[in-house]
Amino acid sequence: MTTTAAPASLLTADIIRSVIDAMPMQGRIMLRLIMLQYFDVTDEEILYMVADQPDPRNVSGTKRTNGMTKEAIKAVTDRRDQYRRQVRLKRERTWLQCESLGRLARLREDLAARARAILAERFAVSGETLDALQASARTVLPRPAIRQLEQRWDTDEITAEDYQRQRLSIEYQTQLRMAEKYHKRLNLAERERQTAIYAPLQDHEIGHVWGIPAGSLAARKVKYLTQYLQAIQMALRASAPDAAATTSPLDLWKETFTVLAEQPIERSLSTYDGLEKTESALIDKLTLMVWGSLAEESEVKFWTSLVFGASSNAMHSEITRNLFGLQRLTAILNDMDTSREALDEELFKRTAPRQKLEAGALKGSSEPAVKELSEMQSQILNSMRGEDATGRASDKW
Repeated sequence: MTTTAAPASLLTADIIRSVIDAMPMQGRIMLRLIMLQYFDVTDEEILYMVADQPDPRNVSGTKRTNGMTKEAIKAVTDRRDQYRRQVRLKRERTWLQCESLGRLARLREDLAARARAILAERFAVSGETLDALQASARTVLPRPAIRQLEQRWDTDEITAEDYQRQRLSIEYQTQLRMAEKYHKRLNLAERERQTAIYAPLQDHEIGHVWGIPAGSLAARKVKYLTQYLQAIQMALRASAPDAAATTSPLDLWKETFTVLAEQPIERSLSTYDGLEKTESALIDKLTLMVWGSLAEESEVKFWTSLVFGASSNAMHSEITRNLFGLQRLTAILNDMDTSREALDEELFKRTAPRQKLEAGALKGSSEPAVKELSEMQSQILNSMRGEDATGRASDKW
């Protein structure tokens, strides 16, 4: 049974722009506001919106005596900037989520593959045993297993080779479980990204920017959406008349967002927002997360704080909120070495048994050595205690 592929769309971003640019001023403003995450509203169009706003003085019988004020222009500009920042940050955030989660999942799979190869080649673990480890990876609890392994190592019940083999088996299961977790997160993030790229600016948000009543806004929206779709259809027929006649009708409105979403994402300027208290601590924690060295319960909370700014240490003002953490995460993923040698080195370092104290290396005395105070330290201490009239240190403290 053969299936026929859906015909490729003839719609392009250039056609969409040319159609919108050819519309009257009201239509251009309406379409650009609806698709504000992809288009900019110009200063000329802002002046038109300010002049188009109803004046409450006309309702009371007083005619408008002066033109547009700087305050009114600034108010419309600020509202445009506010909504433009919101929708574009959401689009960028969902893209960064999908990009970083996809790469983290692949890294976990690569680490698991290298752990399996090392277990088979160096420690001669059978394929049946490895398959059993893979089947039970979802339900195994690594921390109790590692704790028990550490106790056996401390009491000399196992050799260093047995320790590393068992520890590498635990790491193999951990990487498999994390890979599955990242794939689930990626599926959720991809659905959120699809919702974000197809989301137009809502009517109440357009009305807030434009400053016109809901009734007037609804009438204009219906009018100019109809004009836009008709103009797009005519432009497609003019660009390729033969192909347009043979292809099945498309949802041109949805196709518009699909085409625009393929354009490169404009990266926002990011500044450190207080996550993890210091920037160096954030970078260190991101590096641990990339290599899978964070505890799983800490990793869940940390990922939430990266995506939604849920940490109490981060700034929550909409003006200052940014994507600093996610942008740094993608930068670390871009710069890291994921070669086979680097992955093997990381696995061996992570699963190696810790060094034990030699038999002759005894612990020192339990009492800490008493350090003598310097002359300067003695003077400071005496000044804090105070002295009596005879010059002796006071015993009042």
